[in-house]
Amino acid sequence: MQIQELKALLIKEIKLEFRHKYALNGIVLYVISTVFVSYLSFKQIIDPATWNALFWIILLFASINAISKSFMQDSKGLLLYYYTLTDPQTFILSKIIYNALLMLFISLICYGCYSLFIGNLVLNQLLFISSFVIGSVGISSVLTLISGIASKTNNNFSLIAVLSFPIMMPLLLTLMKVSRYAVDGIALSVTYKYLLVLGLLDLIVLLLSYILFPYLWRD
Repeated sequence: MQIQELKALLIKEIKLEFRHKYALNGIVLYVISTVFVSYLSFKQIIDPATWNALFWIILLFASINAISKSFMQDSKGLLLYYYTLTDPQTFILSKIIYNALLMLFISLICYGCYSLFIGNLVLNQLLFISSFVIGSVGISSVLTLISGIASKTNNNFSLIAVLSFPIMMPLLLTLMKVSRYAVDGIALSVTYKYLLVLGLLDLIVLLLSYILFPYLWRD
């Protein structure tokens, strides 16, 4: 893996995103409108469990909409061109890093709008932000790999939804537990083991993507 190639591919992804601003603007509008509809429905949520669950539901569907297009915008001819320029590990890592940054941006937008409209019940802000920073890496890794698999079929978005939910379930359950502890104000020293589990899950998904993507790349 070449660092310069990784950097060039990452810059390419960022430039393409800014060239097609409607996609990013659409995701931001989706998040804001979903939070606002939730505000109109609930006005204010005082139950921490409901507040936490609704936040992750909104963020999950926003991330699927944002990351599912990772390979959809690349034609077969373009992928063949990339095949001649770089190795598959560098290519998939550039996609994962970019999608992790994109999801982190969406997470911050969602958290800000959610706090503004519905209220902020989080007592341990550092733990809560740490949970969705670490979670962004894991979720983006899963969705990027699934998007690559789904790009080989004609039913891309449906296949991403079907394949991604079972794989992300352990990650989501751990994320919701950590964020619930953050809402309740439990100290970081007590919940560090769950953050460690999140980090290990992220590492496993990254390693699987690194190992398995070359077989998909050759197809």
